[in-house]
Amino acid sequence: MEYNFREIEANWQKYWAENQTFKASNNSDKPKYFVLDMFPYPSGAGLHVGHPLGYIASDIYARYKRHKGFNVLHPQGYDSFGLPAEQYAIQTGQHPAITTEANISTYRKQLDKIGFSFDWSREVRTSDPNYYKWTQWIFIQLFNSWYNKVSDKAEDISSLISSFETEGNEAVIAACDDDIEIFTAEDWKNYSEEEQQKILLKYRLTFLSETEVNWCPALGTVLANDEIVNGVSERGGHTVVRKKMMQWSMRITAYAQRLLDGLGKIDWPQPLKDSQTYWIGRSEGAMVTFKVLQNAISENKSIKLSYKEIEKLKEKRLNPSKAEALLWGKLRNKKGASKFRANYMIGAFAVDFVCFAKNTIVEFLGKEDEAARTEFFENEGFSVVRFSIEEIIENTDAVVAKIDTALQFPVLPNVTKKTNDLEPVLAKDSEYEIDVFTTRPDTVFGVSFMTLAPEHELVAKITTKAQKEAVEAYIKATAKRSELERMADVKTISGVFTGAYALHPFTGEKVQIWIGDYVLAGYGTGAVMAVPCGDQRDYDFAKHFGIEILNIFEGVDISEEAFTDKETSVIANSDFLNGLPYKKAMKTIIYEIEKRGFGYGKINYRLRDAVFSRQRYWGEPFPVYYKNGLPQMIDKQYLPIVLPEVEKYLPTEDGKPPLGNATTWAWDTKTNKVVSNDLIDNEAIFPLELNTMPGWAGSSSYFNRYMDSENTEEFVSEEAVNYWQDIDLYIGGSEHATGHLLYSRFWQKFLFDKGVLPVDEYAKKLINQGMITGTSAFVYRVEGENKFVSKGLIGENKVQLIHSDVSFVNGSDELDIEAFKNWREEFKDAKFVLEDGKYIVGREVEKMSKSKYNVVNPDQICEEYGADSLRLFEMFLGPLEQSKPWKTSGISGVYSFLKKLWKLYIVNDEFSVSDEEPTAEELKTLHKTIKKVEEDIANFSFNTSVSTFMIAVNELTALKCNKRAILEPMAVIIEPYAPHIAEELWKNLGYKESISTAEFPVFDPTHLVESDKEYPVSFNGKMRFKIVLPLNLSVNEIEDIVMAHERTKEQLQGRSPKKVIIVPGKIINIVG
Repeated sequence: MEYNFREIEANWQKYWAENQTFKASNNSDKPKYFVLDMFPYPSGAGLHVGHPLGYIASDIYARYKRHKGFNVLHPQGYDSFGLPAEQYAIQTGQHPAITTEANISTYRKQLDKIGFSFDWSREVRTSDPNYYKWTQWIFIQLFNSWYNKVSDKAEDISSLISSFETEGNEAVIAACDDDIEIFTAEDWKNYSEEEQQKILLKYRLTFLSETEVNWCPALGTVLANDEIVNGVSERGGHTVVRKKMMQWSMRITAYAQRLLDGLGKIDWPQPLKDSQTYWIGRSEGAMVTFKVLQNAISENKSIKLSYKEIEKLKEKRLNPSKAEALLWGKLRNKKGASKFRANYMIGAFAVDFVCFAKNTIVEFLGKEDEAARTEFFENEGFSVVRFSIEEIIENTDAVVAKIDTALQFPVLPNVTKKTNDLEPVLAKDSEYEIDVFTTRPDTVFGVSFMTLAPEHELVAKITTKAQKEAVEAYIKATAKRSELERMADVKTISGVFTGAYALHPFTGEKVQIWIGDYVLAGYGTGAVMAVPCGDQRDYDFAKHFGIEILNIFEGVDISEEAFTDKETSVIANSDFLNGLPYKKAMKTIIYEIEKRGFGYGKINYRLRDAVFSRQRYWGEPFPVYYKNGLPQMIDKQYLPIVLPEVEKYLPTEDGKPPLGNATTWAWDTKTNKVVSNDLIDNEAIFPLELNTMPGWAGSSSYFNRYMDSENTEEFVSEEAVNYWQDIDLYIGGSEHATGHLLYSRFWQKFLFDKGVLPVDEYAKKLINQGMITGTSAFVYRVEGENKFVSKGLIGENKVQLIHSDVSFVNGSDELDIEAFKNWREEFKDAKFVLEDGKYIVGREVEKMSKSKYNVVNPDQICEEYGADSLRLFEMFLGPLEQSKPWKTSGISGVYSFLKKLWKLYIVNDEFSVSDEEPTAEELKTLHKTIKKVEEDIANFSFNTSVSTFMIAVNELTALKCNKRAILEPMAVIIEPYAPHIAEELWKNLGYKESISTAEFPVFDPTHLVESDKEYPVSFNGKMRFKIVLPLNLSVNEIEDIVMAHERTKEQLQGRSPKKVIIVPGKIINIVG
């Protein structure tokens, strides 16, 4: 009776599918256990042997927990929206849904062949409208919520509106935009509905904002940092630039502290927690404002004003008209990206008000040269908004609301903005300010230069004419690098002086302003105050560019390197801080900064609000339409809003996202249906959002949907979520360690705040599995020739290493030369120099990848050795968390073990077990195995369990054991690891039900207690023989037996010993 694994595995995979053996119930008296895998993106390449590593580990644990009496939920699905399918659609015209469906079919077949105990009845696919209906629903919940910092949770937007109606916004403490204006309840009531909606947008947890993004023109989309490698797109190698775009964003920053605090409640690997802590980046310090010196800016003006003209502008500011005063009273309070200046020169024209960050000019109607002004301003890239004096006096708030709309949705002229030869001439001292957040405000007296991010909005405004060319070249070069690359590159020192200077807030001295790509616009304020003596990067920068290094530390030599030990530092050369240690200096400087009015103490976070738009077709459509330029949500009852058909998957010719190609993509508010774009009238039928959601949208709460995946009325029912609660074990790769976990934890906490979920952390325990690397094969081609020399014959030849497909190489590293020659046309006539008649390849461990031709298909392994062999071998390779190389030749040992296990149950070529009572040795082997395997599973040390199985089978084989009392529990013990063979053995043992729910054997420690002891018997300290005695004998009984022994009599030869030393269980020593 042979071990026919092909037949056995096919039969049991069919049985599990037909009987839904692993389907979990939402109603059970058993305790629950939820095991989660990070669901895969179904690529066209299918699985390689590295992919199932984590799945096998989680499956072992899930199967074990079923044996231990748990109701186990172990679901699986597909993260099926992705750029590869869209790129294939662009190349071939085939709809991404068709490609994705075919890929999923391949994945499902491969996963089934490996024998996973997934509950496929709960399968989800992020590209299924029935699934992304709930992603759209969560987006709407976020839009209709704000974050109350007093209650420290998200609340419905209606509670914010209620506060506005009763007391305005002065007392509201919320996570919101920076440029919030204070208004009263009366003001709120007088605002139009449109004005109110614009204000609410500044508070909502999902909102529209102009954000700097990684834009890839060739792909026509925004890319995440991890989709960029060496400044180009990971897919296709296309150029990526930094660009400001109107995007949907999510206010994840509101949850920064809670995301940090939550790490203390969960059992995750410390390196993973450290990574999350780093990206959230909490730091305490101060915000300090540096004023930019006027004379630095005015160097770059081609329009020079006379003294009389400057005085005239000053007088106009000091003596505004009624309309000017009313409007400036509102605009002057705007901050950040909405900050306005009054009475500025743009070229030769004095403008009434200008917002440089938004390139928007506000003017009074009726100027004589209005047409010329408009033409000039538009050529300079400005949007112009004009109002009459009567409009302003009659309803200033209505005018401000229109200005807000112009800022939020600017209509910029379709021209290429000219270089900044014409800069604003300031009618008084510069009002440009640089805000810096620093964790070391105590070192402010050591500032000798400042560095701005190349993308900082002030760079173009303050750069002098002399430095303009160098600055623009540097900015262009920086735009080709992703933020991730810039952060990781700590060796390169680069930067350019802007020619501008800031005023030191304490000393009044000039401070050089540089740009450098190590400063990122999206982190902090996009500016740093550089203290070379206290920061090594600043020190290296200053040394490189010959900038002065001021020493502000007492008794410290900084001639060779910066001094970075803040805890032991004592401040010097710093006026009122002299002699103060770090902590006292921090308190003192923050007090002085706040007292003098150019800063304040602040807790800052590295975490930035998450961009939530992608200019792609293949993604979740937003449930959003636009009325008067403002976003409106579609009601839940009309979800999902399904992706429309398009002829082209590329952006439109005028730069709109691919959905701009859709002809039926408008929302009818009367019929509540998607209708033709031709029907848009902006009264009842409106345009829909053209962007789609990012890849992480569908993966941010899929695990909660698994709890109730067939529910069409609710995201998850109260009954289901209260039963399953959270994930007990989550195994995923390290590639998901940062972004996915941050975003998913954010959504979990938000849905907890809204009462949808009962817990605010979704995964109690998480493990990052390592990866299985490939063992690449190399051949050696002599440079300039089509000749290949075997590894041992390279000698002094100059050779080029070329990857060979590993399928051409056997376990002895010998190349199948004919297969290699037929592989590619260029190798067809190649010559091979052999050693001992063989071509030996070189080997190197690398990431398993198609480009390295070292991919091993699990289907091939399952066909040749069986799924159980694959499962055992992947675990046997090494600890789960570590990376380890694959070598197919090693799997034969595991396969031999399974055949040996099978033979334990076979007598005379037939399946047969004995009902005889087991021996003590057999019971010892069994219970030793139970104990070790349970310890290994508890510690996720699956590799050592495989070794334990091998030892047990060897011992039982040596004992010629075929007893039911031993072999039946052995089948259960091995089932989590090798389920197919275990099921077959269980059936042959006479059971009709699956082994998957059989009770796991109970460890009995009495079977490991030794009953006998082999004592060394020594004479005068020298061991002469050994004797086996029962451990329960007394000292006198041991002495009687030993003294009567023939070997003792031979040694003593009639003498009486002086002393007999006996330590029970250890030694016997006869003296004299």
